[in-house]
Amino acid sequence: MDGTVPSRLWWLTSGRYRLVRTSKEAAMHDFVEHALDLLRKHDMAGFAGLWAEDGVLEFPFAGPGYPKRVEGRDAIREYLRDYPNLLDIREITAKTVHETTDPAVAVVEFTVAGVVVATRKPYELSYIAVITVEDGFISHYRDYWSPLAAAEILGGAAELTAAFGG
Repeated sequence: MDGTVPSRLWWLTSGRYRLVRTSKEAAMHDFVEHALDLLRKHDMAGFAGLWAEDGVLEFPFAGPGYPKRVEGRDAIREYLRDYPNLLDIREITAKTVHETTDPAVAVVEFTVAGVVVATRKPYELSYIAVITVEDGFISHYRDYWSPLAAAEILGGAAELTAAFGG
């Protein structure tokens, strides 16, 4: 035994096995919960504050006219500042946190529901985020979402580009 903590511990309780997270896994789950709670509360400054000073927010599926990367905490804060004026998140309707072989990385599937501010129409949009946390801050956040679905809820591609084109 080399003294390292295994990534998962199994305990026999009442004749059944259950998964118990190690402290690093629990910390990542707590971090994700906190981040989603900030989104739900429309605290974009707080959400952006989760990034490292040189952290990156990346959009691998970004379309034309949409930024593929936002670099640095201040730029991320500015980019996210008006989000609650576009989409009023009311609840997180689904969430799954997938642990990876790297305890600093989690893959998070989540769905948000709310209201499009301009039209007052309800919406629901799903995301997959690959989040890397180093020294307690997000160093890299890859945000996978459907620009087509977002354009549909906002009223079209022009509205999507105007809202998030940076």
